[in-house]
Amino acid sequence: QVQLVESGGGSVQAGESLRLSCAASGYTISSNCMGWFRQAPGKEREGVASIDCTSTGSTYYADSVKGRFTTARDNAKNTVYLQMTNLTPEDTAMYYCAAGPRRWFGCVNIESYYNHWGQGTQVTVSS
Repeated sequence: QVQLVESGGGSVQAGESLRLSCAASGYTISSNCMGWFRQAPGKEREGVASIDCTSTGSTYYADSVKGRFTTARDNAKNTVYLQMTNLTPEDTAMYYCAAGPRRWFGCVNIESYYNHWGQGTQVTVSS
């Protein structure tokens, strides 16, 4: 049974940082894609970042977080991370990690490409 467990969310002030973790069990991330998505109240879920956990380690970021968020993986721990810096109130959302098979073109930040999801962790940024 595949389980993805996010942690590290919380409430911070604008300009502060948080690091989210997503620990996978029953699933080997090293040959697959891992993605981070977020959903704010009243809004659709959006892709934030993705990482190719194979040897390429390629990453992708949404324009809204580029330069502020960094995703990384530790294949030995079967865990991915999302380091978020210079947070703004617009980053307030429930954050989800997701796992899916690597395609021939790599990894993308599209929901339908992921078939396992975590329960989410709340990030709240106040001004």
